[in-house]
Amino acid sequence: MTNPAKAIRIGTMIKATEGGAAERIAKIADMGFESFEPFFWQSTRGQDLAELGKSCREAIGDRDITISTLGMFGNPLETTDIDRETLQGWKDCIDNAHHFGATCVAGFTGRIRNKPLTDSLPRYREIWSELAKRAADKGVKIAFENCAMDGNWQTGDWNIAHNPDAWELMFNETPDDNIGLEWEPCHQMVYLIDPLPQIRKWAHKFFHVHGKDATIRWEVIREHGVFGKHPFVLMRSPGFGDTNWTDVISELRLAGWSGSIDIEGWHDPVYRDELEMTGQVHALNHLKNCRGGEFVVDPQ
Repeated sequence: MTNPAKAIRIGTMIKATEGGAAERIAKIADMGFESFEPFFWQSTRGQDLAELGKSCREAIGDRDITISTLGMFGNPLETTDIDRETLQGWKDCIDNAHHFGATCVAGFTGRIRNKPLTDSLPRYREIWSELAKRAADKGVKIAFENCAMDGNWQTGDWNIAHNPDAWELMFNETPDDNIGLEWEPCHQMVYLIDPLPQIRKWAHKFFHVHGKDATIRWEVIREHGVFGKHPFVLMRSPGFGDTNWTDVISELRLAGWSGSIDIEGWHDPVYRDELEMTGQVHALNHLKNCRGGEFVVDPQ
């Protein structure tokens, strides 16, 4: 009998930029992860993605683990050498997603640097209309992470998909059914946005979810505000932050959502370095418990 609990899988991200993704998967595949998201930072560094996909699937073997999404993070809207590599990386990931068994490629929209968000919309439409068609022809979805990368409405570098007002503008420019979001509550909490009502409105556009949390330091906000020298929010692994993941997963289920929640590590200020996998496995087990725990067959 299939496990209906796994309609929402819990996994983690795998760095693929410098190679070694398959070796990393082989080392942690027995820790309980149910999915992986291999991801590249700005460039694939000339890797043969067909071979990489094959080796990643071989590392998984006959385990019940999926790769639903590839990550390609950079700025494909600008025209420096590394930006062009990012754009080519998107094309290569779209073209080779099937070698991983993936049906989605995720990352940043890109942005016209140091300009108001709306100045990026014409270039956004130009680039992503073409990539959306390329992806649709291959049965692939495109998902934009909702991370500001230290930008805001007035200025920034990497991404315009970090605010629901921007989503309205973006999806008006690219109304394609295969363009959506790689959503996580953390990046909305950085804006002091309540993530739960957002799920009810936008879940139909969530193609992938990142497992990352945040701790909001309200006492810092009350005394120093959000623009002072003291950090008012900390990015955390799930289980260590303020997010009620039981409610998040319940809202996703109520919206009919299925897919993978892949943990984005390397941000927690406590569970990092030698404690990185301690934090990630805690987050894995926490999210599984918030999903309802072990699936129990009703002995009818």
